[in-house]
Amino acid sequence: MKTLLVTGGAGFIGSNYARLVLEKHPDLRVVVYDKLTYAGNLDNLKDLDGNPRYAFVHGDIADAATVEETLRRHDVDTIVNFAAETHVDRSIQDAYPFLRTNVIGTQSMLTWARTKGIPRFLQIGTDEVYGSLEETDPPFTESTPLAPNSPYAASKCSADMLVRAAVHTHGQHAVITRCSNNYGPYQFPEKFLPLMITNALGDQPLPVYGDGLQRRDWIHVDDHNRAAILAAEKGTAGAVYNVGGAGGEQTNLAVLGQLLDILGKPRTLIRHVADRPGHDRRYAIDSSRTTAALGWRPTIGFTEGLRATVDWYVGNREWWTRVKSGAYRAYYESMYGDRLGGRGSSAG
Repeated sequence: MKTLLVTGGAGFIGSNYARLVLEKHPDLRVVVYDKLTYAGNLDNLKDLDGNPRYAFVHGDIADAATVEETLRRHDVDTIVNFAAETHVDRSIQDAYPFLRTNVIGTQSMLTWARTKGIPRFLQIGTDEVYGSLEETDPPFTESTPLAPNSPYAASKCSADMLVRAAVHTHGQHAVITRCSNNYGPYQFPEKFLPLMITNALGDQPLPVYGDGLQRRDWIHVDDHNRAAILAAEKGTAGAVYNVGGAGGEQTNLAVLGQLLDILGKPRTLIRHVADRPGHDRRYAIDSSRTTAALGWRPTIGFTEGLRATVDWYVGNREWWTRVKSGAYRAYYESMYGDRLGGRGSSAG
């Protein structure tokens, strides 16, 4: 690999990926390509300004002309496709943007990779394509049947199938990773952990869906991105690699309790609200294939990672205060205003 096109690279996971590649691999160049929707933020990449191995292009992966010009100018040999609409709640409100970016956009990038002869393509997927586990089910493996339950998960499942088709029909070298719940710095505060951290810092209500006993496997974004770097470099064409965290499964309430203890905030801030439609109950992921094939394993324990994440949000109030202004407030009210009985403030 010499030059990586990181689509969606101004978002949470993608910006951390770009930073990690540039830090750990001095022989690589990174071109970030991002549409800068509500979750794409150039502030996430501000520390990379002036780096001669970094470039930014403002563009939509479904915009053929801009993609072609970018690939031509930068001599890209690897595409890492982080670009996606990702929030389940938003997909329930309106699925169309998820279909445009996650499905049409992925096919667009696959087509350009084939047309331009780009030898490596990595699709960043999600464990949500597997659906929800029952209490006694074993963790997801790469052979678990796909059973997406939300419009978001269905769109990501469709994208994975398009990648599979590109490999089997056109002989493209494409690889898929499927990760568990990511957390870490620069995560947009519609997601569970940054929402709870920033609300708690402002002594605002913490809206918890249903009983809060939904169970998730959490992975620090740096652990995920180390796996993604290896998958792009060493992954077998057509292979799927599951990427899970070091902390095992935890309920949302258990995670929230640890967070409040770190911040020294009372549990009286917790508000149980009406659950979202079709809420998956349990995710758990088996990463043993990825460990065996790529030599990867998670190294950041959840307690350590959570404390570092909380410290980052405490120390970067200006970043998330700016993010939680404007359009975010309207979105937050639409999701939680009625659920919280008109007490839906998200101000910090």
